[in-house]
Amino acid sequence: QVQLVESGGGLVQPGGSLRLSCAASGSIFSINVMGWYRQAPGKERELVATITTGGSTKYGDSVKGRFTISRDNAKNTVYLQMNSLKPEDTAVYYCNVDIFDGLGAHDCWGQGTQVTVSS
Repeated sequence: QVQLVESGGGLVQPGGSLRLSCAASGSIFSINVMGWYRQAPGKERELVATITTGGSTKYGDSVKGRFTISRDNAKNTVYLQMNSLKPEDTAVYYCNVDIFDGLGAHDCWGQGTQVTVSS
C-alpha cells in the first residue's frame, strides 16, 4: 500500500504565492516521475508540472515561468511553488507519483488539495 499526503492548499489573493507538498509513504522501492495535475470545475484534469528522478522538468503552458516543481528524493516528497497566482489557477490540485514497489509499477494519486485565487 502507498499513501500520498498533500498539503499547502488554501485561499490566496491574485498575485500571491502558495507552496504545495506531497509526501509518499508505504511500500516504496523506487519512485520515477512525480507531478502535479489540476482540475477546475467543469474542466478536464490538466498537467501542471512533472519532474523525473534526475530532475528533468516539464510544465503546462499556462504555468510556465510562474510555477516551480521540485522534489526531495530522500523524503519521497514533491513540491510545487506557485507564484504570481491568477484567478484561473483556481482548481483542485492532485499529486501524481509513479511508484515501483518491488513487484510492479503503480500510478498513484493524492486526494487533492483545493487552491482558490480570489480577492
